[in-house]
Amino acid sequence: MLRLPRPARLSALALAGAAVTMTLGAVSPAMAEQDQPESDQMTKGEQKLAKLLEGRVAGEPQRCIRTRINNRLRVIDETAYVYGSGRTIYVQRTRNPDQIDSDDALVTRRFSASELCKLDVVTTVDRSAGFFTGAVFFADFVPYTRVDNGEDADG
Repeated sequence: MLRLPRPARLSALALAGAAVTMTLGAVSPAMAEQDQPESDQMTKGEQKLAKLLEGRVAGEPQRCIRTRINNRLRVIDETAYVYGSGRTIYVQRTRNPDQIDSDDALVTRRFSASELCKLDVVTTVDRSAGFFTGAVFFADFVPYTRVDNGEDADG
């Protein structure tokens, strides 16, 4: 891939931005409204996560989770990583959830052998070729615990 020097890239970006602005300015307001996605609609990933969280109540966010009981990892593309199974699962949305891709494998350098923490160094590699695809910046892990039918959600 050809990379332009930084000032040239900025100039090219500025020109591209101006062209987009001029093009969008020529579009009628009615057409512009049709092109905008409705914010009320959930993405496929959000729908999948919502189904997974049905009947569960969110707990206090945690900086770390124990990994020996949370070996299962589910990847919901462009939404979240979900750790664990059973009564309590932990949802990790990361700082950039739109970058989550099930085609990538997580490579983690942990500070603790028994815990996965917010500040651990996590990168991604392509599952097929093994090349580096990005870095993951964890947020707090949010536990979701299944609520029994006879049990009150608050206690």
